Amino acid sequence: MKIPVIITRELLVFPHTVTPILIARPFSLRAAREALSLDRKALFIPQKDSAKERPEDKNDVYEIGTIGRFIQYVNAPDGSIRAIIEGLERVSLKELYYEDELFRAEYQDSPVDTKVNEEVLQLSRMLREYYSDYSKQVHSIPDEVTLTILDQSNDPYVIANVLAAHLPINFEEKIEIYKIDNLKELLKKLISILIRELEFHRLKLEIEERVTQEIRKNQKQYFLQQQMKEIQKELGLEEENEFEALEKQIKESLMPEDVKKKALHELNKLRRTPSISPEATVIRNYLDWLINLPWGKYSKDNLDIKHARKVLDEDHFGLEEQKERILEYLAVLKLKGQIRGQVICFVGPPGVGKTSLARSIARALGRKFVRISLGGMRDEAEIRGHRRTYVGAMPGRIIQQIRRAGTQNPVFLLDEIDKVGADWRGDPQAALMEVLDPEINKYFQDNYLEVDFDLSKVLFITTANSLYGIPRPLLDRMEVIPIKGYLDFEKLHIARDYL
Repeated sequence: MKIPVIITRELLVFPHTVTPILIARPFSLRAAREALSLDRKALFIPQKDSAKERPEDKNDVYEIGTIGRFIQYVNAPDGSIRAIIEGLERVSLKELYYEDELFRAEYQDSPVDTKVNEEVLQLSRMLREYYSDYSKQVHSIPDEVTLTILDQSNDPYVIANVLAAHLPINFEEKIEIYKIDNLKELLKKLISILIRELEFHRLKLEIEERVTQEIRKNQKQYFLQQQMKEIQKELGLEEENEFEALEKQIKESLMPEDVKKKALHELNKLRRTPSISPEATVIRNYLDWLINLPWGKYSKDNLDIKHARKVLDEDHFGLEEQKERILEYLAVLKLKGQIRGQVICFVGPPGVGKTSLARSIARALGRKFVRISLGGMRDEAEIRGHRRTYVGAMPGRIIQQIRRAGTQNPVFLLDEIDKVGADWRGDPQAALMEVLDPEINKYFQDNYLEVDFDLSKVLFITTANSLYGIPRPLLDRMEVIPIKGYLDFEKLHIARDYL
């Protein structure tokens, strides 16, 4: 015997459940009207590909379906039928026919092993307990459905079908549940789904709680900041434009990410600090130093050896041995492509051209030139700077001169390195070892800045009148180039052509 078939899209009618359905496709409408004219029964079977407008044969639908009865129906103005279907029994599809512009089918029973034993009763009890917890967290399931599931007098198979029909899970998983033909396995599957959904909702609630707390914190902070801005505005202390400008400068700079993060953190502290507070001045000065350092700015090197020779000859008479040593050093730099190795140290009496040679090297390379005099220096903070906790703290002279140069790779002259002293304020020569060591100075940290600054691209040159005042570990980091005094005829030549 054939029965009218209503083919659904992503909708399953479970036995022992009541399901609302909208019937709109022409072939399903004809099947529904035929069922309503007979015994109000039809076979409801889902379609495999919901995008397909009309199935061709039984391969386009699932092999199992439900015999359902129309309880109520309404003919809508657009020609569709809105109905409430009661699921009666699960069946298997034998053959699908398309005739008279509607689908009919032959089917056979597909019974489920609904035998109730002690294990099934225990599983049913577990199912109700898990569902009780689930229903307290999810309020989308109707109350009457919850009452049906939690009612201990109901048949476990009825409870399982009602729950499966109303769980908010994807259609493919509902098909898997529908195919199970053993009540015990069906209950186990539903319990595992409930446990999974409970865990999901627990995590969801935790995340929502954390997000809500963060939003409340941000809202509170924003509200307080707005209040502060209004108060500052009334007092004539409106500075938001300054803050926005500082933030823009920080974000557009080439600072490393960790330095940028530090700068933005300090900026946020500055926003919360009253402008008349001494701490605001300290933070402003700190941000000014961070922003104005030449992060990622480099001079392009001119490594033409002939050009370097020409510059050295233009600036100095004689000194052939020293010029050759300098040219060798620059040739190695050209081959390696980076400055890694010893520092040049010019040693000789005053007035022989040590400082001017350093200037000539900078001019030959096309780099900026900066200089500090170390003579008489006794305070380590002159090199590494003072911590911001001190009144009037500033970065050390290394960072000061780098900022003045405007690039991260200047030629840096450390003049009179042999005259550095030491006392209770520290040993500057020990600090210089960090500055001049090529393995360490990439991560040079000034006490004032408290962030790493890369000095590895700086070409350091030192001068000394004697090697005796230079500690051996520091001297090992230098390539010593001695310069002797001039003879009388050389002095005459220099006076005539270079002065």
